[in-house]
Amino acid sequence: MARRYDSRTTIFSPEGRLYQIEYAMEAISHAGTVLGVLAKDGVVLAAEKRVTGKLLDLSGAKDGGYGGSGEKMFLLNSNVIGGVAGITSDANSLVNYARTTAQRHLLMYNDDIPVELLAQRLCDLKQGYTQYGGLRPFGVSLLYAGYDPHYKFQLYHSDPSGNYSGWKATCIGANNGTAQSLLKQEYKDDILVKDAIGLVLRIMSKTMDSTTLGSEKLEFAVLTYDEEAKAPKAKIYKPGEIDALLQAEGLAKKEDDEMKS
Repeated sequence: MARRYDSRTTIFSPEGRLYQIEYAMEAISHAGTVLGVLAKDGVVLAAEKRVTGKLLDLSGAKDGGYGGSGEKMFLLNSNVIGGVAGITSDANSLVNYARTTAQRHLLMYNDDIPVELLAQRLCDLKQGYTQYGGLRPFGVSLLYAGYDPHYKFQLYHSDPSGNYSGWKATCIGANNGTAQSLLKQEYKDDILVKDAIGLVLRIMSKTMDSTTLGSEKLEFAVLTYDEEAKAPKAKIYKPGEIDALLQAEGLAKKEDDEMKS
């Protein structure tokens, strides 16, 4: 029966479902995990990179990139970092749209775009792709880690349907159920960034398909507030910095042991 209703994005099934959106969300559930934790003094994001094969040339990504030259973490604006799970090509299109929207807002109002407004703008676009014939939904979910002067640090999640919601801690992608359960047990409202970093890395080590953590399998970003500059400070970690973090948390030992053997 479903086959009659899943050929177009605009046709509701008799149960009131849009199958194409459900298919998009199912595709995201098989993508690399992205985890976000909201702290009192910042937001922490971590993402699993799926290395597809040993022959893949990763030399160009060795130095990382502040602007998000990886495949999972992107600087959307000076006050917003985005983490994506799903089809990378769809994500690239949405990231470009988000950056353009943020710059338009900056040009018009001489102020950084509020995090929720940026999420709304992207969700308006994504919702449009569920409403008109000939289009398919974007097969990507996003986590937005951001800061604005009124609401301080915020963490939002949006999905292919155009829905978005604010979270204290959340996870998208593969094994998100396990990660959500761990977050419910370990998250505290008064957590600080330094503790949130350890929490995120510990949960990623338990939920990732890989047995070891390393910079070739992980992307990491932190948004904090620079008291001297009186502005938010976004940092997307380079591979060497990620390895140092893992070493400090005691999560890189397995990998070191493997290298010695």
